[in-house]
Amino acid sequence: MSDPFAPELATQRREARERAIELVYEAEMKQVEVGAIIAEATLTPEALAVELALGISEHVEELDEELAGLLHEGWSLGRLGTLDRLVLRLGLYELRYRPQVPHAVVIDEAIELAKKYGATDESGGFVNGVLGTAAREG
Repeated sequence: MSDPFAPELATQRREARERAIELVYEAEMKQVEVGAIIAEATLTPEALAVELALGISEHVEELDEELAGLLHEGWSLGRLGTLDRLVLRLGLYELRYRPQVPHAVVIDEAIELAKKYGATDESGGFVNGVLGTAAREG
């Protein structure tokens, strides 16, 4: 049995999360279903990337409803940068639908994605605050 904390597995999971964000982003930009993007992919995405992208897509309304309630007054999902919103959806999806993944791991991974793809230099801290609140509220 492989070690679930092995560095190479952590790297694979991080890459799968990045790929999931790419798939969801492409679907949103093209205004098509994520499944269509996955089906048209030249290289079949890794299973975890597919699971995450389809999960976000399947639960987008409830994720957005919860995220809207977590944002500070004066903020809305529409005001967020697209990739910030997608990273928050991914993080919240994992918090709610992948209980086997520790909350700290989910939040850390989302922070790293926000730092890499976020709209501003503050995206990582913003994602940390929103998902930290979501994790505490359970």
